[in-house]
Amino acid sequence: MVTILRIGHRIERDKRITTHLALVARSLGANRLVVAGDKDKNLEETIFNVVKEWGGTFQFEIIPYDNWKSFLSQWKSNERNKIAHLTMYGENLTIFEKSDDFLNLKRHPQNLSGLLVVVGGEKIPGKVFHCADWNIAITNQPHSEVGSLAVFLDHLIPNALQTKNSDAKKQIIPSLKGKKLFRK
Repeated sequence: MVTILRIGHRIERDKRITTHLALVARSLGANRLVVAGDKDKNLEETIFNVVKEWGGTFQFEIIPYDNWKSFLSQWKSNERNKIAHLTMYGENLTIFEKSDDFLNLKRHPQNLSGLLVVVGGEKIPGKVFHCADWNIAITNQPHSEVGSLAVFLDHLIPNALQTKNSDAKKQIIPSLKGKKLFRK
């Protein structure tokens, strides 16, 4: 389905935010996160353990920071692939989701496998704005890439909030009071 590219990861500064980005991506229907930044074994292990315990086929990889350019170029080399860049400078999602492009993605889930969603970790180079098919803002105010990804995936992927994995070793049993966890 959807691939996420995070441009920028600095171990000491971004470890929690990148982890949260991976958790949101995985739980709301994306199937892959590529991080361009510092190699981070702890981050890789954390995401691997989440997938192992909570199921699914989520893939995670870290590439050197400078490789984001070639990653985007390679993605764009397939004319069916599209790039959505989440940025506060873009067109507001409430407008974009009425466009034929968005409606086509939503109506034809098979097209989501060619969608790359780019989020930043630090200042995003101008090339990303020009390379993207769509620069989309959840709001035109400063906000978190984690929040913007969550809102975007919720609007894009039907039933994103109901994601469940049959191969999970752990599952939450929904409850209005208390915590209930099922372990296989």
